[in-house]
Amino acid sequence: MLRSLGQRPVTGSDEDPRVVGLRTAVSRLRRELAAHPAEFPDRAIAEDELAALGAMACGGSPEIPRLRSSLLLVAAAIGSVSALARGLGEVRDAVDLFGGPPRA
Repeated sequence: MLRSLGQRPVTGSDEDPRVVGLRTAVSRLRRELAAHPAEFPDRAIAEDELAALGAMACGGSPEIPRLRSSLLLVAAAIGSVSALARGLGEVRDAVDLFGGPPRA
């Protein structure tokens, strides 16, 4: 994520790079959603869940089931808005770095 901006990760940082990537992806999608001019029925749900994902990323080590639940709600809320597909994909990729869902 940082390398795409031409930046290098800070050496000696003890912050989990997955958390940094999640925080970056969520922040980007929140900005894209805020700038998107169209209103749609589940926009408030997407905004609330992105805020929850951002809070989890700022809190350190997020709970994987909660990450996946929030991701599912965001995807359901904005999945049909093609202009936000790239940002949503980045958030999904960032969540996937934490591991798959628990096996039944």
